[in-house]
Amino acid sequence: MPQELKLQEAIKLAIQSKKNLVDFYREAAQITENLAGRAVFSNLSEEVRENVKRFFHLYLGAELGTFEDFMAIPPNPDTAMLTELRKSLNESVHERRAREIALREEEDLEKNLRSIASRVVDPSARSVLEKAADETRNHAMMIESEYARTMAMVHETDVATYVRE
Repeated sequence: MPQELKLQEAIKLAIQSKKNLVDFYREAAQITENLAGRAVFSNLSEEVRENVKRFFHLYLGAELGTFEDFMAIPPNPDTAMLTELRKSLNESVHERRAREIALREEEDLEKNLRSIASRVVDPSARSVLEKAADETRNHAMMIESEYARTMAMVHETDVATYVRE
């Protein structure tokens, strides 16, 4: 059944969803000892932060404050991804586990955004949610690539090594 989600509500949903990811990536970068892994999480944090900024400029509501004030709000400690990340800190494989959590969360967020978008009547609101889902898919692909590299799986940069003429 179509859902009446207005454009501003869709933008606010995208902003909050992406803010949660920024918080996760920042914390994951702080705990990751591997420099390449830390760089991936830092880059994802900055990229998602820029996504939030683009959506933030479209939001007309005032309750979120300024962009910088909103981004400075401490992470919600009850989000599932941060809770799981913090539990994994005690394990010896926390860097790998952080990537697994990040990948799952990006995939879940993309699925949820697309599901909501498919039920939204307002084409502008649907477009905002689809754009957020597309950006989320790109982040998931980055994480998959990094995961493959760190787990010594065949990586896309190895293609030339395995392709024979």
